[in-house]
Parts: sequence; structure tokens; C-alpha cells
Amino acid sequence: MKLKIGIFGGSGYGGSELLRILLQHPNAEIVLVTANEQAGKPVGEVHRNLYGLTDLKFTTAPEDLGALENLDCIFLSLPHGQAMEIVPRLPETVKVIDLSGDFRLREKEIFEEHYGREHTAMDAQGEFVYGLTETNREAIKDARLIANPGCFATATLLGLAPLVAANLIDGRVIVDAKTGSSGSGNKPAANTHHPQRSNSFYAYKPFTHQHVPEIEQELRSVGDWTSELVFMTHSLPVSRGIFASIYAALKRALSEGDVRSLFADFYGDSFFVRLVKGSPDINWVKTTNFCDLGFAARGKQLVVFSAIDNLVKGAAGQAVQNMNLMFGLDEKTGLMLLGSNP
Repeated sequence: MKLKIGIFGGSGYGGSELLRILLQHPNAEIVLVTANEQAGKPVGEVHRNLYGLTDLKFTTAPEDLGALENLDCIFLSLPHGQAMEIVPRLPETVKVIDLSGDFRLREKEIFEEHYGREHTAMDAQGEFVYGLTETNREAIKDARLIANPGCFATATLLGLAPLVAANLIDGRVIVDAKTGSSGSGNKPAANTHHPQRSNSFYAYKPFTHQHVPEIEQELRSVGDWTSELVFMTHSLPVSRGIFASIYAALKRALSEGDVRSLFADFYGDSFFVRLVKGSPDINWVKTTNFCDLGFAARGKQLVVFSAIDNLVKGAAGQAVQNMNLMFGLDEKTGLMLLGSNP
């Protein structure tokens, strides 16, 4: 039996990646994919990379969400603010994975400060499990509702979690993170359209990025996180990928080998975390569900380098990884996605 899947918001980059992955998933059958602006159009005409691979057509979102009880799992790949309107109206028999930021933060005031909108479904928020697979695997297995992590949060948390769990950090942590243009979605805006940023480089949202409270919230669930976090994001002139350099002062001197052993123990059961020598490269992880981590150490000073594809491990791939766990499947199912060279 295949899981019957619905995707809300299938016309954007996140929805496109969900379709690319789930169309090849041996245990999944997509029976509903919505995109109000593209309703009636074949998926393969909107996403030309999928041309000839599916007969699916986009539809409008159904008015009676309660009638979706025939579905096993729904992915919400919608702009911030829309999932909170939908989730309370869905059948309680359906499992839901939200790729937006609507249910990541547990405190209403913090959400409203960082997302600039009222949260109208905090009762539902209390049922959501944070979906960073590598640090929350057991809770995800038993969850019905998953808040998929943000892309920057994924890259940063995977680079910091072993250090926080081992109580090794002493003082301030600085994260210098860079992302490709696809992280801004498929609708061009003045400062995010790729022609504008393809030969440019700049910082944005200094000290105010919405992933900061998400990162700190989850680090507190991993260990005794009391450090100051300085988090800076930058526009990278590529289409896909996130690269984060994470600078930390340690309580004791560690060699690169010591750090590698610590991370290898922490991620021993995590197929999609790869430890590389020196610096990772976003080219090695593009179109895959891998997070590559590298290290540089000097006494008590440590840099962790983290690289992911923002649309896969940072969004759709991680969502499918969580779906696999929620339904008792091997978490690698449908996610053995190979990168390219070059």
C-alpha cells in the first residue's frame, strides 16, 4: 500500500522539490497538489523538469478541508501565515508536515515579533513536533504534526548540536551564513531577483532574522544553551545552497580529530550528515539531502563549516525524511539523491 499524499502549494520551489522527490518515492502516491494561480495546468508544464513524468494537474485548495480524511499525509509548502489557517480545519486522522515558519516557535509573542503577524492557532502549535530529524528522531516517529525547520536553522543546528550537547561552548557563538537566490522563492523582488544578486554580495536582516529564535529554542532542547548567538545572513550569488561558518570558543582545547570523533559519535545513526576533511562545498550537496560538515581547530578556537541544499535538506528533503519516520519507513527511502560533478 502506498501513502496517499497531498501537497498544498506545489508551484513554488519547495513544492517543486516535494514533487521531484515524492514522484520517485516507492511508498508514496501524490493524489492532490494545489496551486491556486496555476489551477488546471499540468504539473509538467509549470515545472518543466517534471515534463512527461506525471499526469498530475494543479487544483485549487478544496473548500471542505475536512473531506481530506482519505489522505495519509499533507505537506504544506505555503507562505508564512497560511498554514495556521489550514491546520485546525484538517481531519485529525491526517498527518501534516508544515514547511513554513508558522509552527516552529512555541511562544506567541516571539513568533509575532519575528514574523510580523498575529498567530491565530497557538492551540494547534502545542501539538507540533520540531522536525530536525537528527536531533529529534524519536519524537518525530510518534508525531502527527511536524514543524519542518528553516533552512538556515538546519545548517546551523547541525553544526552546533554536538557541541551544545557535550557542554563544550564557552561564550559567544558567531554564525556567518550565506544562501542562494532560490531561498527567496520563485517570485522576483527588487533585491532578491537573481539578475540583481548574481554578481552581487550583501548582508541582510542583521540581528533580526526569523531563524534566530528558532535556533536558540532548539539548542536549549539539545543541551544547556546559555551562550550569546550572533547570527548574520548574506546573499550568495548562486541559485542553490547554504554555507555557514560557525565560530565558537571552547571550554578546553580540542584538536580537529577530537572534534571529528565527537561529531561522529553524535551523528553515528545519521546517514545524511557527512563529515568531510577541510571545508565542504555547496556543489557537493546540491540537489541532495546531505549536510556536509567540516572543521578547523586551533586550541580553544573552533570553526564548523556546514553546507546544505536549502531546498532539499533545508526544506523538501527533510520533510520527506520526517514523513518516512512518521510512517515507520527507513528514513532514507526515496532520498538517495545523487549530486552532480560538476
